[in-house]
Amino acid sequence: MTDRHHLLVHGGTFAAVGDRGDISGYRGGSAPDGMFVQDARHLSRWQLTVDGAVPDTLTPVADGDTARCVLVPRGGRNEPPAYTLFREQAVGDASFVESLRVTSNRPVPTTVRLAVTADADFTDQFELRSDHRTYTKAGAVRSRKVLGHGVEFTYRRGEWRSVTTVTADPQPDAVEETGTGARRLVWTLELAPHGTAELVLRVMARPHGDKRALRVPRSPAALKERLLAREGRFMEGVAFPAGWPELSAACARGLADLAALQVPATGPDGEELRVPAAGAPWFLTLLGRDALLTSLFALPYRPRLAAATLPALAATQATDTGVSEVAQPGKIVHEVRHGELAHFGQVPYARYYGSVDATPLFLVLLGAYTEQTGDTGLARRLERHARAAVGWMLDHGGLTSRGYLVYRADQGGLANQNWKDSPGAICSAEGTRPNGPVTAAGAQGYAYDALRRTAWLARTVWQDGTYADLLEQAAGDLRDRFQRDFWMPERSFPALALDGRGRQVDALASDAGHLLWSGLLDKEYGEQVGRRLLEPDFFSGWGVRTLAAGQPAYHPLSYHRGSVWPHHNALIALGLSRYGLHDEARAIARGLVDAASATGHRLPEVLAGYGRDTHPEPVPYPHACVRESRSASAPLALLTAVGGI
Repeated sequence: MTDRHHLLVHGGTFAAVGDRGDISGYRGGSAPDGMFVQDARHLSRWQLTVDGAVPDTLTPVADGDTARCVLVPRGGRNEPPAYTLFREQAVGDASFVESLRVTSNRPVPTTVRLAVTADADFTDQFELRSDHRTYTKAGAVRSRKVLGHGVEFTYRRGEWRSVTTVTADPQPDAVEETGTGARRLVWTLELAPHGTAELVLRVMARPHGDKRALRVPRSPAALKERLLAREGRFMEGVAFPAGWPELSAACARGLADLAALQVPATGPDGEELRVPAAGAPWFLTLLGRDALLTSLFALPYRPRLAAATLPALAATQATDTGVSEVAQPGKIVHEVRHGELAHFGQVPYARYYGSVDATPLFLVLLGAYTEQTGDTGLARRLERHARAAVGWMLDHGGLTSRGYLVYRADQGGLANQNWKDSPGAICSAEGTRPNGPVTAAGAQGYAYDALRRTAWLARTVWQDGTYADLLEQAAGDLRDRFQRDFWMPERSFPALALDGRGRQVDALASDAGHLLWSGLLDKEYGEQVGRRLLEPDFFSGWGVRTLAAGQPAYHPLSYHRGSVWPHHNALIALGLSRYGLHDEARAIARGLVDAASATGHRLPEVLAGYGRDTHPEPVPYPHACVRESRSASAPLALLTAVGGI
């Protein structure tokens, strides 16, 4: 059996364990291996041996809030196992806890030597990605200290200090060196006939700068009870559609994931907040675009997400120009990182602003939140930040000088800075990439909606009619320009983008659905686009592909050139509903709900673009995030778009 990774997530902490519950310390690959807190691997090895051997797997770990497996010593058909091991693990806030129960299967006393080999390499997450980059870490020192109940691992580099503490109850009989830096905790257990012994091991991570007074839960069962209570509170009051049980199940699964995916953040006045992280494993942190879209999808059902996301992003809004961070005054952050490499400036992501669309989406959410809830207090509090965001769109963003929001490839960061941010995502139908600054179609829709919603705030909340008139005029002018410059009359469809010389990038891409969501297209154009997106080259049966099949650029296993993204399709469904194309919206909703039903009612980050007519089960994309906040909130957006029918 191939050892798979199983992900346990709790706030800003996650652990990836194998089928036996082990962590091998593997470096590189599509999925990280270990326990991670704030971008650092605080547990890089966690391997169980019994009587000096790795036990066999009787029941492997299954996906869930805790990891459970059943193990037995190696043996043959004629030699039944002398004992059985029941293993259960869970993660908490900066913690990992495991219970190990060993039960004798013999009618006589039995001695079992049990050992857990543990290590913490404190590797930054960026070092584990498959991009073949290496990072110099001069002066870094790792140390180990044996404690009465376990061992403490410490990492120092200049002012940077991180600690992982492993303790056990009962305490180990010995803590042995292994010759590799790891330490082996050893117990000799005397089992009575058919007797049972139980161990509890607890791991506490102390990332650099974390001064919180945290405690490791007493057991995985206690932690699971706490997690279920949090999920229950998060789902309270949401009316699921009785007439569509599969959509109800997807909404419930999504809300449960959103409850687990909230990470700490800070507001403009230092207040503590919890905001939706982008996704696990690689993006368990605040990403502006992801948090904004998640909050928008959940807004009718869980406005508290928006009420936390908006001030958190206001607190990280750029006030100065920074070349490596792509920062400009008024710009909303794209990504926030807390790891060692970001701290020392070896990656630009401590606060990275390489996003053309987070800033308009911030304004869209602020306007939508105020309209949805009737709460004007947040809009008043964030007026200064909202005006700065508009200022960025008009000045640095390019609306005044170029007529559109424009971005340039960032050598140290992202080549593309719209939602499709992989290097080749913006391309012609033939697959060629545009030269010069890029004007992505979807971002112009966000800008249009942002201008209109902020004009409404200015008129109704800030009592500034002159500013409202200016923004409304800017929105109208943007709409007129867009339909003149982007529309491809020979295809009755908008271009994916404009290149640096204003020429159309002519791939048929489903980003056009975002224009329906934002209301940028005239009704006639919008209806044409909406119906076109449901034709077979676009619609796979599970959802709308990012690129229509049949174009040379199309690839069903490409990240952004033919795959199916649930959150992207949720936006399209909302847009179709806005333009009165309710049958088309329902077709997308049915496809996504069916895809969720095939995977335990959880929508992945992205699916392969293979058609349902030839592949009756959705084909997974091989490197998708296991849990993603936008996908978790997508069923709620579908519920908004089509209701429970």
